[in-house]
Amino acid sequence: MGGVLSALAKIDPSPLFVLSLLPYLAFLWWASQVEGFPKLALRGFQCTLLFVGVTIGAAIVAQLRYGELLANVDALHGGAESLLTVSNLLVVLGFSGFGAALGRRQ
Repeated sequence: MGGVLSALAKIDPSPLFVLSLLPYLAFLWWASQVEGFPKLALRGFQCTLLFVGVTIGAAIVAQLRYGELLANVDALHGGAESLLTVSNLLVVLGFSGFGAALGRRQ
């Protein structure tokens, strides 16, 4: 078992990350085509993709400017994570019907 774990630890996960974007982009496309999909929730899922991009940028800045991992640079890490919080909030509000209720009021 230890040999399998050490072999797995040596694998570069970067290609897997890129491959994981393909089904997510397909999901975003599908969700945008479904008429009944809550628009606010869709914006939240799109914002999650934005979070990924911002996090990658913040990780690069943390490494180049501070010589640290993103997790060790509180301001950058907190900023990136706050975008994820906003994304999750949009998804929850969208599926709770908040966006539709807001649209009916106007």
